[in-house]
Amino acid sequence: MEPWTFLLLRGELVMENPREDAAALATNLGVNAHPELQKQALEYIQWMCDYYEHEYLAAIAAAGVIPPLLLRPGSATSVQKEAAAALTDLARNAENAVAIVAAGAIPLLVQLLHPGSPAEVQEYAAAALSILARKADTSVVIAAAGAILRLVQLLGPGSVAVQAEAAAALRSLARHADNADTIAAAGAIPPLVQLLGAGCADYTGGFDMMAVQPGSRAQVNAIGALIELAWAIENAASIAAAGAIPALVQLLGPRSPAFSHEAAARALMHLALMTERTATIAAAGAIPHLVLLLRPGPEGRDMQDVQAAAAGALWALSLTAENAVTIAAAGAIPPHWCSC
Repeated sequence: MEPWTFLLLRGELVMENPREDAAALATNLGVNAHPELQKQALEYIQWMCDYYEHEYLAAIAAAGVIPPLLLRPGSATSVQKEAAAALTDLARNAENAVAIVAAGAIPLLVQLLHPGSPAEVQEYAAAALSILARKADTSVVIAAAGAILRLVQLLGPGSVAVQAEAAAALRSLARHADNADTIAAAGAIPPLVQLLGAGCADYTGGFDMMAVQPGSRAQVNAIGALIELAWAIENAASIAAAGAIPALVQLLGPRSPAFSHEAAARALMHLALMTERTATIAAAGAIPHLVLLLRPGPEGRDMQDVQAAAAGALWALSLTAENAVTIAAAGAIPPHWCSC
């Protein structure tokens, strides 16, 4: 009996000890294992990452699954995809993220971003790098491995799901100032601005970012990357010049979901503070939309994050006297609209 088969009982997975179960599965991840057996083992490991509480992710990694997950680009496409997805799940645990980097995952993940890789492999490799790049020193290592240029290339025409994860990875990398300069120099700003129009049409309701469609994820991840880049005055000016302001104002409208409202409002606040475009933002029609976002949300929905973001953008715009008058005239002052 193969190690993974005894985990099935009457058609259902039975897992009592995550470390022992993962160790059994790890035996089927070797380079000489049959691709289908590897794929099934990887699927079960992902299932374990979803099934067990966050605290068990370290135990799963301790069973020795990380080294065999570092599959070479020559592996079967389905195996590459599942391995990158499993690394993404395991990396959500800080200890595992350190172990994944120490095992040499970064160069392999960057290699999987190559234009010749299948889109689904690029998607999960970028997702794994996005998680790993949240740690500052790892972010520098990822940039040094050549990830930035490849991620910027993935923002171009192609799979929207790949664009979404590439934008997320660039957002994580841009939190380091040196990386932000490199990202801007690599030409990321125009395609990130282009992605601001990727969502909304595919939005189907709900507030869970993992549940929304790729276009909406690409849109919000692009806004997040632009916010990180906009901490530098030169980048903020380039973002505005690329046409971000009207696109962001459009996202404040009633057809956009709450998470787009919040992200767009935060981006406009950054642009108002870091550039001299407050008049441009006001002229684009941002103020009435922002004032409307101060209102309480539908019954049962917590809109505090959206309200706070809108209030922050209005504050930044109000630093100009003319805008302050417009904001007051738009009805921002009544206390029953106040987010505080």
